[in-house]
Amino acid sequence: MAESSKAMPFSDLELARRLERAEGYASVQYAKARRQLFPESGADWIESAGAYAIFDGIDSPVTQTFGLGIFEELSSAALDAIEHFFRQRAAPVFHEVTPFAGVAALDLLCRRNYRPIEISNVLYCPVERPLAENESAARVRVIGREEASLWSNISARGWAPEHPELLEFLLQIGTISSAREQSVCFLAEVDERPGAAAVLCIHQGVALFAGAATIPELRRRGLQRALLHDRMRYAFDHGCDLAMMVALPGSASQRNGERHRFRIAYTRTKWRLCSQAYTG
Repeated sequence: MAESSKAMPFSDLELARRLERAEGYASVQYAKARRQLFPESGADWIESAGAYAIFDGIDSPVTQTFGLGIFEELSSAALDAIEHFFRQRAAPVFHEVTPFAGVAALDLLCRRNYRPIEISNVLYCPVERPLAENESAARVRVIGREEASLWSNISARGWAPEHPELLEFLLQIGTISSAREQSVCFLAEVDERPGAAAVLCIHQGVALFAGAATIPELRRRGLQRALLHDRMRYAFDHGCDLAMMVALPGSASQRNGERHRFRIAYTRTKWRLCSQAYTG
């Protein structure tokens, strides 16, 4: 529960720009941290037509664009620049696109042989101080950098059953997230046993709730609820006014978010370029 009930901002272009910029910024900082820690990775990014295009490795879920078509009108020239950035690195081309990009942007993607491959809901709520303390048996704490390997192991064990293809990425995520600017890693424990991991990234008053995963044997013990509660308190204490998270439609993550007053701002589509050929 929260201390007061702030009005929900309208789900409009202004809100979408704040949310997409926050996630894009967090992803840029992730690629920047990877490049500092692993120079051989070739991690890099550019900005084109107001969107961030990020390369974090060929198989990384961070390798894509954020904010396409909502800061500037999408053009063939902008897509040419972005596609060239990814082709130089032998990477597939992915775009996360909000409905506020408009029909013309979606039509251009279709004409260039892009296809939708994923749908996700972006959820948001005002940041308020929780009234009550965490009522679950779980204990939540912010990790130190020396615990990055422990955090990565818990995260990987939580995500791997559903996403075994991301295991290598997941085993590095704690080290990189701990080194990322404006990023805080949280660990939840029950009976003194680490069981869940999550991240909070902050950018211009927006708190991005991300990376939440629980190891299979400790699910349904209130760990995710505790992580949401303590990250919300942290966001409030650090001056954030808006919280966001991304979840698959109808997923347990979405339900957990809605129990904590998150509401759907918009549904986003992920597009993949299926061919480099473009006939205009």
